[in-house]
Amino acid sequence: MKKLILASGSPRRKQLLEQAQLQFSISTSTVEETITETLSPYELVEQLALKKANDVLSRNDDSIIIGADTIVSINGTVLGKPNNEAEAFRMLEQLAGNDHEVYTGVAIIAKEKTVVFHEKTIVTFWQLTSKEIEDYIASGEPFDKAGSYGIQGLGALFVKKIIGDYFNVVGLPLARTVRELKNFQHVIS
Repeated sequence: MKKLILASGSPRRKQLLEQAQLQFSISTSTVEETITETLSPYELVEQLALKKANDVLSRNDDSIIIGADTIVSINGTVLGKPNNEAEAFRMLEQLAGNDHEVYTGVAIIAKEKTVVFHEKTIVTFWQLTSKEIEDYIASGEPFDKAGSYGIQGLGALFVKKIIGDYFNVVGLPLARTVRELKNFQHVIS
């Protein structure tokens, strides 16, 4: 039976795989998450997920690797993780009162097989005051999250509605990932 490895240090992705009762270990990818402007949002997350998975597979070639990457896109602009408070404020101000898309790319790879896919979820934010944004930034929650918010935390208070997979917004489309894993021999019964 091949070992399953998550190529991510994200505590949210770890928690989701634990929720699915999967046995796995974690090996964080060292790939730099660079954004190539010429790619569409879904191509970008698929490419980054595959790079992360391949990086970890190169050190664990007898395993099955799950790589993932999540971005937020609004009006064609990709929002990654903020570098500072000012950037987080600008992102949240841009999302306030608007729809945006959350894309997560997933790559599941083994030496003999590769599956790459993405999910898209549309999220609508309520209008936000500057004080609400500042208070949220002061919580520290925005800094390791695409688009500067976590739907599973205090960021949930900004969400008016979602269309699509909630878990995709958290960072891993869980049901689809588990279904795709079933195509890899000896992982899930």
